[in-house]
Amino acid sequence: MIDPGYVSVDVETSGPSPAGYSLLSIGACLVADLDREFYVELQPIPGLGALPEALEASGLSVERLAAHGLPPAEALARFAGWLEEAVPAGLHPIFVGFNAPFDWMFVNDYFHRFLGHNPFGHGALDIRSFYMGVTGAGWYEAGLRHVAARYGISDPLTHHALHDALDQATLFRKMLDEQSAAMS
Repeated sequence: MIDPGYVSVDVETSGPSPAGYSLLSIGACLVADLDREFYVELQPIPGLGALPEALEASGLSVERLAAHGLPPAEALARFAGWLEEAVPAGLHPIFVGFNAPFDWMFVNDYFHRFLGHNPFGHGALDIRSFYMGVTGAGWYEAGLRHVAARYGISDPLTHHALHDALDQATLFRKMLDEQSAAMS
């Protein structure tokens, strides 16, 4: 059985760290129920940078987001509300991501900066590391394209936060199934 608190999260950003760049979009879904999904686009923080390669990869525009994205505090409040509604009462949401440290640092920073707390707490479950533990693969054999190919996912990285969160959740479910079968 899949833990109902597992939440697959992916983000798109304007650069490599929350100190100098903006969180532009958040996509999330419950690992146990892929139909329970969340997506939001955020206004960039004025004065922070934007790397052309980051914007090109995601297809997001800081100009469009400045005009049509949600203010960060509102976006994070909506995400926190979705987590509270989507994750069953009494359970703590568990952040799950492929390259979780990157995505988690932006989500954690924004939750603390704009809401004063992070509903996920101080940890995240990294799918790449989990895969290494389940399969015994080394770091270089545990890259996203290799792992996705093993589990039959052909285009594992679209750089659309919701699509990537859904693909990550599908990968993680397959890994959980493999782990469960190995333990029986």
